[in-house]
Amino acid sequence: MTAATWNDLPTHPTRWWGLPTLAAMRRDYLAVIEAQRPLGGLVAQRILGERAVDVFDPELVRTVMVDHADALVRWARGPEVFADLMGQSVLVTEGATWQRQRRMLMPAFTPKRVAGYAALMTEAAEAGLDRVRPGEVAMDALYSHLTMDVISRTLFSRPIGEDTAAAAEAVQVLSETALAEMFWPVTLPDWLPLPGKAAKRRASRLLHGLLGQHIQARRRQGDAGETDLLGRLMALRDEATGEALSAQEVYDQCMVSFQAGHETSATALLWWSWLLAAHPDAQARAQAEVDAVLAGRVPTADDASALPYLSATLKEAMRLYPPVAAFMTRRLTREITVAGTRLPARTLVRVTPWLLHRDPRSWPEAEAFRPERFLPDAAHDIPRGAYIPFGLGPRVCLGQHFAVLEMTLMAALVLQRFTLAPASATPPKPRMAVTLRPEGGLRLRLTARPGAHPVSA
Repeated sequence: MTAATWNDLPTHPTRWWGLPTLAAMRRDYLAVIEAQRPLGGLVAQRILGERAVDVFDPELVRTVMVDHADALVRWARGPEVFADLMGQSVLVTEGATWQRQRRMLMPAFTPKRVAGYAALMTEAAEAGLDRVRPGEVAMDALYSHLTMDVISRTLFSRPIGEDTAAAAEAVQVLSETALAEMFWPVTLPDWLPLPGKAAKRRASRLLHGLLGQHIQARRRQGDAGETDLLGRLMALRDEATGEALSAQEVYDQCMVSFQAGHETSATALLWWSWLLAAHPDAQARAQAEVDAVLAGRVPTADDASALPYLSATLKEAMRLYPPVAAFMTRRLTREITVAGTRLPARTLVRVTPWLLHRDPRSWPEAEAFRPERFLPDAAHDIPRGAYIPFGLGPRVCLGQHFAVLEMTLMAALVLQRFTLAPASATPPKPRMAVTLRPEGGLRLRLTARPGAHPVSA
């Protein structure tokens, strides 16, 4: 029996070489991909001569991303855009360079190593929350401040201080810029007098100046033995060759940690806060668990595993609103066969967590907030490949343990101090840039809990 080919896959008809589809993607990328899903588990699309296939079946996602990982490279336009913003970090490199960087960086992000940052995380969260006054609060500004302060303390052993608001705004400007540039074949020079270019230049100068200042100060000290992340990056050696990361590689890894590390966690906490505010019974249960386990003290890394319901609320929030909702576009370097269909080399393969996480075939009551799905006695029912907030395969997010611990500790501290309630009856509308954020920000009403100020253990 002859195997099917890409041409045999279901597809929507296109016109004008797919230009209207491309324009629709710029307006609402997720809506365009969602329109593909009813056609099947593998769905074809052609735009400007490019062959693409969307993978909607969780098991096929695993087949492509894990079993055929050696046949995948990142879609070139994505790394081009991110390299322009963050340099040649592990986020964008390929081949031997990526393998070397990944191998060297992994020891800095193991669960044991990450646990050593817990005190820095809670220090940053406490300092930020101490400034919050009950009432209506802009949660996006709050979490951007908290998570950026965590990254600053983790990277450089010091809080970011008065630069926080400007740095957080700069990250958002660059995030918006990156999404817009994805849909152009090349990035036009930043010096051109085009819309958005001046804002991009200002944002880039601010972040590079801030980061460069910290790294230059450390190099002047001549001490790479600091226990913060910068010190560990400078001290890393390749086990195979004894080689250190170059000065530029250290800089680029700090930049991607500074930008991506803060934004994804802040985004996840935003949606988590909204969902708990909108579901007071779930919030009360999570608060009761936090109160029982912590008894009023500041959480530590060891407490994270003792808060299963709180963890489940965070996981369910990332199911409904994955911070990176559509990040997995790969190009095939050779022909592969998936579910009896031959996909030729150079085919673009798209995996979209937003749709996988809301597929009713994998998730009963898929649109409902049900943290119980992720409690230990129920989690085994989740199909493999159906839940991938941190990616899948060899390029799974290097910082996932850091992010999970950071979010758990911050969430526990928030629930110790405050009860959350919606400030508006209108649910926030998701808007995709690099991360999936609430359009127009998110405001909640925070009520102080009597006598619930945490104390250090």
